[in-house]
Amino acid sequence: MLKMIKTSLSLTLAAVALLMFSQSIRAQGKNAIKTVIIDAGHGGRDPGARGLISTEAEVALQIALKLGKAMEAEFPQIKFIYTRTDENLPRGEKDPNVANRVRAQMANEAKGDLFISIHLNATGQKAGGWYAKRISGYKPKVVYVGKGKNRRKKTIQSPIYESYYVKNTRIGTETYIWAADRSKAKSENINAMEENESGEGEPIDDPENVLDLNSPEAQIRAQLYTKYYFRNSALLASMVEDEFEKEGRQSFGVKQRNNKGIWVLQATGMPSILVETGFITNKEEEEYLNSEKGQDEVVASVLNAFRRYKTELENAHHSQRPATGK
Repeated sequence: MLKMIKTSLSLTLAAVALLMFSQSIRAQGKNAIKTVIIDAGHGGRDPGARGLISTEAEVALQIALKLGKAMEAEFPQIKFIYTRTDENLPRGEKDPNVANRVRAQMANEAKGDLFISIHLNATGQKAGGWYAKRISGYKPKVVYVGKGKNRRKKTIQSPIYESYYVKNTRIGTETYIWAADRSKAKSENINAMEENESGEGEPIDDPENVLDLNSPEAQIRAQLYTKYYFRNSALLASMVEDEFEKEGRQSFGVKQRNNKGIWVLQATGMPSILVETGFITNKEEEEYLNSEKGQDEVVASVLNAFRRYKTELENAHHSQRPATGK
């Protein structure tokens, strides 16, 4: 009997959470995106990856600022917030690890609807290329083998080595979303963001209508939002990579990120993506990403994807799908 009561209560709580979630999503309508956070990766004492002529922090900042400017011009009704606008880390932080947490905090405090982080990729090898050795032939060489009375001469073929240059050829884009195994952390940050939105410290007209963020309803609601945000993050990420491919760029698609750099993806209570705009360790791609043409094309690709994403979110069918579970 007790088990039946618990099951019934769980179903009721789930229904309440689903109703609240459904109403919240449908209420977005044409105002699905009100605030967008634009993050230029690294900065300050953290240069990120290094190329031959630039650092990731420098180029990411240039692209992020251009992207924001283009978005502001096309969508004046949307508020755009930058985690940094110069070479320094957010809010003057000195520790890069702390700065990543500050970026997420800034996004959550601003009640962002979307978080876009701009980065540049790198391989583990030296930027541009490196020198290696290989065998180009053999030559006879006399060596001594054995010991004492058994010591004798022996002719062997000794390898001849030559140095050669290995070009760092890796190019292409990829866009990350948080890894599914980090969804619990994402849910916790969504709930924390909900707490900020409740206006903590302000008078509440009807305390009985305030959702206890530690309640089962809140936990279920956060899980529903996490799934919804995961889907939307994957949707935008796929659109970004699709636009890059249209520009003729090599795309490695959408990937889940669960190592360095994950914090800004999992700790933001909103859909979030991290765009690797190209490999700074490839000479030609670094030059491309430093050029006006390259940066303009990157901006255009992300902007086109955002435009498509915004239209999709504001489509009535899309906004209702999470509520029906389809």
